[in-house]
Amino acid sequence: MLQIIFKYTNIFFCLIAAFAFHGSLNLDSLVNTSHLDFLYEKISIQGKEMGIIHIYSNYPDYKWIGDDDEGIACVDDASRASVFYLKHYMLTGREESLIKNHRLIDFLLHMQAQNGFFYNFIWEDHSVNKDYRTSVAEPNFWSWRALWALTQAYSFYKKFDEKFAEEIFDTVKKTILAVKKIIPDKWEFKESDGFKRPSWLPYETASDQASILLLGLSAYCKQTNDKEILNYCKKLSDGIILMQEGDPDNFPYSAFLSWENLWHAWGNLQSYALLNFYEINKDELIKRAALNEIDHFYSYLYRKNFCVEFSLGKEEGKIVPVSIKKFPQIAYSIRPMVYACLEAYRITNDSSYAEKASELASWFFGNNAAAGQMYFPENGKCFDGILSPENLNKNSGAESTVEALLTMIEFDKDPYLKIMLEKSRKEKMKAEY
Repeated sequence: MLQIIFKYTNIFFCLIAAFAFHGSLNLDSLVNTSHLDFLYEKISIQGKEMGIIHIYSNYPDYKWIGDDDEGIACVDDASRASVFYLKHYMLTGREESLIKNHRLIDFLLHMQAQNGFFYNFIWEDHSVNKDYRTSVAEPNFWSWRALWALTQAYSFYKKFDEKFAEEIFDTVKKTILAVKKIIPDKWEFKESDGFKRPSWLPYETASDQASILLLGLSAYCKQTNDKEILNYCKKLSDGIILMQEGDPDNFPYSAFLSWENLWHAWGNLQSYALLNFYEINKDELIKRAALNEIDHFYSYLYRKNFCVEFSLGKEEGKIVPVSIKKFPQIAYSIRPMVYACLEAYRITNDSSYAEKASELASWFFGNNAAAGQMYFPENGKCFDGILSPENLNKNSGAESTVEALLTMIEFDKDPYLKIMLEKSRKEKMKAEY
């Protein structure tokens, strides 16, 4: 009861603060699906309807653009968009969003290869790109992202469409069998420039890939009693935690490195994935590791107006940054951190995590190194990146658009979070004024 009183007292004071500065709040929906709906296309392959998301849309006319090496649409973006459209349907009841989710899931089912993994891209004639390095059906980002999307969809459809749910689950099981074939027999370590690293993650030390895989496998564990996969999830979480470096007082302040001795911002889902798995495993070590990154590394990034990449080395036994790269900053660098903070807020009921999520999300509204608005609720576009303090990439492709919408829908769900976001944005504007 005290926590509820505290939460709504916070809302009251946030409202007072916001009104005091600008006199009014725009509490309309932050989510505008117009641009994503434009990127979506209904297609038919072998007589079956499905949906795709066109990968690129460039300034100033924002027409569909493909890629000569890859194609016109991919599993990566369809997976993200399917998750968003399902969230949107569950929030708004808009039938069109559910139809698009269904068709995008049908596209994912179509893209599964015989080996259980997924091809990524299709060509303009809707044939599958089976050869290019970012499209091969293998244990890689797009296969893990497809598994994540399918497990999310299965949880919904098993309540409302049993036949479609069975079709989804059959596809998931094929991927799970493929995953079981690549689970290491031994849990060994390797040396990397003076650092001891786990070698049982995807590509030995890729905690970025491990985190996406863990999201899908965690959802699968909630749906089954598969002990082998549960044990693998534990080893994945152990490996991710072993990729954590620094402490509250020393760089990189409890960050989870992405691969070997490198950290990159895009898709830094480690804390979010760990907190998801914590809800199953209830291992306090997992929760503490994730909260350490959120408490210290995320705070460092926010104070520094973010960065995109750094690598680590050692000098006289001390960890030091070898290089730090500031740009380009993209939406997929921000959304994973927002989700981790919101998950921490749900688990701990500590409102400081809601505040941190709002501060991070204010990047979309000008609280960034370029002081430029990146997401536009009036049309649903999200710029593709910040190239420098003076230069924005004004293209609005699928990844940026969906990542922005996945962020905004979480704030639309909760008036408290939306007010906190407005407060963060206006405090930044006030400070600059």
